[in-house]
Amino acid sequence: MSDTSPPGDRIAKVLARAGLASRREAERMILEGRVAVNGTVIDRAALNVTSADKITVDGRPLDAPEPPRLWLYHKPTGLVTTTKDEQGRATIFDDLPEDMPRVMSVGRLDLNSEGLLLLTNDGGIKRRLELPSTGWLRRYRVRINGRPTDATFEPLRKGLEVDGRRFQPMIVTLDRQQGANAWVTVGLREGKNREIRRAMEDLGLKVNRLIRISYGPFQLGQLKLGAVEEIRPRILRDQLGLEKEEPAAPAPKKPGPPRKGKSGGKFGGPGQPGKPGPAAPAGARKTRVRGGKRAAPKR
Repeated sequence: MSDTSPPGDRIAKVLARAGLASRREAERMILEGRVAVNGTVIDRAALNVTSADKITVDGRPLDAPEPPRLWLYHKPTGLVTTTKDEQGRATIFDDLPEDMPRVMSVGRLDLNSEGLLLLTNDGGIKRRLELPSTGWLRRYRVRINGRPTDATFEPLRKGLEVDGRRFQPMIVTLDRQQGANAWVTVGLREGKNREIRRAMEDLGLKVNRLIRISYGPFQLGQLKLGAVEEIRPRILRDQLGLEKEEPAAPAPKKPGPPRKGKSGGKFGGPGQPGKPGPAAPAGARKTRVRGGKRAAPKR
């Protein structure tokens, strides 16, 4: 049976690949009449385009698709993970370096949470990394008020239901007691809204600090508060299984030697909470480091 599919890619995918928006956001832009193909405004996303088509968004020509890129960002507390907040609160995009291109966040961290947030210019990568089927473990350092024992967290390890929503089993390790608070490490493979906080509240425990320390193979390490580091194209291709022929931003000819001592080991093994991880390979490229408002959290 012959393939009768029209040539090219769906228009929403092309807009996402250009780093303009996620595919869902691109479809919304099309419905709003903001996209034109060859001079004609379109109102449906079910349209394939090729490199020969001239695409404009809000009257501006669409730039050539950028190579897929990914950044690590150490999100501080007090920032919301949206491009615009209806309540006028500061967003992560207000905090990013001015020389950053347009990026989208991979998932979210709520207002009072901090730690590793992935940023990308590619809607396809964003969608892939957010899917539960990706199976990447997300690890958090969580400080809770109280004196729990290891057995306290057994319901979380088995999975529980809170307010009609089912949470998948979590990996929970009780690390240490520190005065009136306890530190635990939590690992999960999905990211429902305020999942850890709600699950802990169901056990009668209140979370007073939550730090994401890893997302799949990417780790926070010693990245300073408010700082951004770019993942090298080769590492990005290897970790995401991208095709080798896919265009990528050029890497430096001679990567510097692995950092010693305080390197956090941003790729690969999980490391131990509160201890330096293995030296990171030449995979992260520092875009611009900002000192932030306070020191990186002590483990």
